[in-house]
Amino acid sequence: MKALVTVLVVVFAMALMLGCAKVPQQELDAAKAALDAAKAAEADRYVPELFNAAKDSLTAATAEIEKQNSKFALFRSFKRAKDLIAKVTTGANDAVAQAAVKKEEVKKEAEGILAQITPAIENVKKLMKKAPRGKEGRAALEAINSDLAAVEASVAEVNTAMTNGDFLTARDKAQANLQKLNSLAEELQAAINKKLGK
Repeated sequence: MKALVTVLVVVFAMALMLGCAKVPQQELDAAKAALDAAKAAEADRYVPELFNAAKDSLTAATAEIEKQNSKFALFRSFKRAKDLIAKVTTGANDAVAQAAVKKEEVKKEAEGILAQITPAIENVKKLMKKAPRGKEGRAALEAINSDLAAVEASVAEVNTAMTNGDFLTARDKAQANLQKLNSLAEELQAAINKKLGK
């Protein structure tokens, strides 16, 4: 009777160990889906540090599963893999939420910069009318006029990016355009001041 109890205890323990040592495939699939959702929400662009942390956890979880699978079945434990998978899911979900917040911030930033561009273009055009028109001045004005046309073409691209919801591209292009316009205005103002003997 005692031997039978011992055998039953051993069988129960083995069954328990085997039950605990299953690859957490369902959790892994859910974590991958959460990471895919984060990428679809552009978390990799708007909150790359959060997205990459979740992605790194998935890589670590996959490596841990492979490590455990290489062991004899009775010695496998997927506890660490489950912990890492939980980090993937939590991190990916956080990344989705933070990406939405960051995207809205970038959108407002792009709108603010874009609002400054039209007055900056008008300022450059106004300064061009006052700029000196000698031999060198004419060539400089033609170059500035060419730069201005490039900026105006780029503003159309900014508006397209805004319409398409690509606020990062819109913000970066708008910022570059505004910097160019400010640079042109400074150049023109310096030429005007020189002409006036200031």
